[in-house]
Amino acid sequence: MTTTRSLTVAVDGMSCASCVKRVEKALRGADGVTGADANLAAGTATIGLSEGADPAAVVAALDAAGYPAVLEDLTFDVEAMSCASCVGRVERALRAVPGVVAASVNLASGTASVRVLEGAADASAIAEAATAAGYPATPRSDGDEAAAGRDERMAAEERALRRDVVVAAVLATPVFLLAMGGHVFPAAEAWLDGTFGHRTLLFVQFALTAAVLAGPGRRFYAKGVPALLRAAPDMNSLVALGTAAAFAYSAVATFFPMALPEGARHVYYEAAAVIVLLILVGRLMEARAKGRTGAAIRKLAGLRAKTARVLKDGAEIDTPIDRLAPGDVIRVRPGERIAVDGTVIEGTSFVDESMLTGEPLPVGKHPGDTVVGGTVNGAGSFAFTAEKVGAETTLSQIIRMVQAAQGAKLPIQALVDRVTMVFVPAVMAAAALTFVAWLAFAPAPALADALVAAVAVLIIACPCAMGLATPTSIMVGTGRAAELGVLFRKGDALQALHEVGVVAFDKTGTLTEGRPKLTDLVVAPGFLENEVLRLVAAVEATSEHPIALAIVAAARARGIDPAAAANFRSLTGLGVAATVEGREVRVGSARHLAGEGIALGRLEAAGDGLAKAAKSSVFVAIDGAAAAVVAVADPVRAETRTVVDALHGMGLKVAMISGDAKASAEAVAASLGIDHVVAGVMPDGKVAAVESLRESGRRVAFVGDGINDAPALAAADIGIAVGSGTDVAIESAEVVLMSGDLAGVLSAFEISRRTMANIQENLVWAFGYNVALIPVAAGVLYPAYGILLSPMLAAGAMALSSVFVLTNALRLRFAGSKRSSGASGAPATRRPRQTAERPVEA
Repeated sequence: MTTTRSLTVAVDGMSCASCVKRVEKALRGADGVTGADANLAAGTATIGLSEGADPAAVVAALDAAGYPAVLEDLTFDVEAMSCASCVGRVERALRAVPGVVAASVNLASGTASVRVLEGAADASAIAEAATAAGYPATPRSDGDEAAAGRDERMAAEERALRRDVVVAAVLATPVFLLAMGGHVFPAAEAWLDGTFGHRTLLFVQFALTAAVLAGPGRRFYAKGVPALLRAAPDMNSLVALGTAAAFAYSAVATFFPMALPEGARHVYYEAAAVIVLLILVGRLMEARAKGRTGAAIRKLAGLRAKTARVLKDGAEIDTPIDRLAPGDVIRVRPGERIAVDGTVIEGTSFVDESMLTGEPLPVGKHPGDTVVGGTVNGAGSFAFTAEKVGAETTLSQIIRMVQAAQGAKLPIQALVDRVTMVFVPAVMAAAALTFVAWLAFAPAPALADALVAAVAVLIIACPCAMGLATPTSIMVGTGRAAELGVLFRKGDALQALHEVGVVAFDKTGTLTEGRPKLTDLVVAPGFLENEVLRLVAAVEATSEHPIALAIVAAARARGIDPAAAANFRSLTGLGVAATVEGREVRVGSARHLAGEGIALGRLEAAGDGLAKAAKSSVFVAIDGAAAAVVAVADPVRAETRTVVDALHGMGLKVAMISGDAKASAEAVAASLGIDHVVAGVMPDGKVAAVESLRESGRRVAFVGDGINDAPALAAADIGIAVGSGTDVAIESAEVVLMSGDLAGVLSAFEISRRTMANIQENLVWAFGYNVALIPVAAGVLYPAYGILLSPMLAAGAMALSSVFVLTNALRLRFAGSKRSSGASGAPATRRPRQTAERPVEA
């Protein structure tokens, strides 16, 4: 079996859906590439590389296709090199890191210069490779994260577009006024012609339009013409052809008018100039909108600390975060952001984890507790040992998951891919056919009208909107989900969740809190609750049984310290007994007390009622008299009923799969209004239960949190892991609820449905726009209504089409209510369960 690895590469120059297909085709033809998916909105391509494949082949393939990979240069200080063979070893180690294109080591300066595919390899991984080879390496500067680099590129692009728009507007406005102003102010046109001469004004239009095309419009020719020469035309090619045709025709009409029929000696300088201006305006608006699609990643990256205060030899040293290593002891002062993940070893404080979990209250931290990078310390000070640094931190993993989901290609995209594969050549053919049809069937002289119609077809049919329709919605939708504490580990889960018909829940730890608690304490006449609880807790203090632990925890929650027990006896299958402060205390089943000749009295009826409520109960006897019945149960989460009702409101069936006894499981299901119950199953039985639910023809989502849920999470069409659960469960799922709040299930479904609806809206617009307007541009309305679409209007409509798709996708930023999971509006992460118990209402 061939081993593959995945790389995400930033790609420059993609501007439409046909660009995406050419990038993917070029990559898939490169040596060692097993698969490739390009994302127009993100400007990236995710590549599968076989083991040993050279990333340089990827760079070469992209360069040859005219879409160069974005490369990043990093510099490292390397220690322990002493000869040329050391240099060779370091270079081989660096080049073996996925994403490294080239590495050059300088022995004299003790440095290594590494060129990497931006976003495919981080500085810490490269430094670790050299260190593992025996040559400790550290980044020369802390550098920017890949997201920051992308932001800077987009900001630079936006600045360049803004400059070009201003220049184009200054140059194109006089052309437009000279050409079209006479329709509004005939006197002004007559004055200009009389003052400067008509031909002089044509020369001015020629010069200004040439400046527009050679200056702001140069980008279209620089990319579009080479694409034409490679027989792989793209959007830039269409713009280049359309504007060049309009300009060339106008130039002939200006300098060689006799070459054209008398009725066809028109000029279209304003069309060429204004087309460039309008498309640049559209691209500027796109650039601004695209920048907002990555807001979630920027927000996540902004949670990172820049430096940490490391304790070394009794001194505190400010250290860049990318130089931290596992085992470093880090001091955190009041109000500081925690740099990396670790365990507290000294001091206490409260940490604000709302930026990650959405929980509004600070969480107490003591020695032995874990802390998560990106959270903010409160008023206390503490030291912790770094355990996960660099790419291993929880925050980095979340960022990678969000980026992976944003770069995914949904099955619905296949339709777009099939269309855009041939779309641009088809548009060029349609423009050519339009030109010929006008010459053949329109009354003479038809040359000018034929040109106008052909140029309008070329301009209006640019497939930008098609290429942006799906990826922009995915980026915004998954980013919004992350803000709500829902991580889509796989982007295609967005579509799969939308198609789910049955939601199956694990019971223990998912629908319930997962920790037995004392729920009822019914005492016989003459006994006091707290006194009975104190004596029972004393007997149970030495036991590890879940019921015993729940009783002891409840006593401590009430401020009761269990007394010391003596003469402890365990009666297998019956209960326990001990002497507490001279009193004989027995805790066990009704059968145990009956065997001792102790009558239960009215407690027997209370015990029967508790059993019917699926609670585990034990009886207490003190000095030979029945004193109380104590019930323990795993409480249902506070939000569970609301979630179940909301899922029903969405038209979904709800099932519960549990390893608990049938009576207990059915009692919980009945209280929650769950439709279907499967009880008493082992982990492999949960898989069978999922398969049985699927037999109805509906797709099944399974929600769980434990190790024993991992098989079912993997077997379901969509696995949803509760983030407070185990790593095994999370790794088996497609969707992770990072705050552990079940309300995140509703957020996940809402985001999925809203995103899929948004994608469908975008696709309907993008395809419908072209289907409707290409015939109009070709002149289908001219015979009946005399309407011939101006190329300028075509350019404006094309630009607005892309802007519509982007702004429609950006509406997803407001999808989903701010539930308790991620309620702060910031991404959420997992944290350990708290061990404190609340007082029990007896």
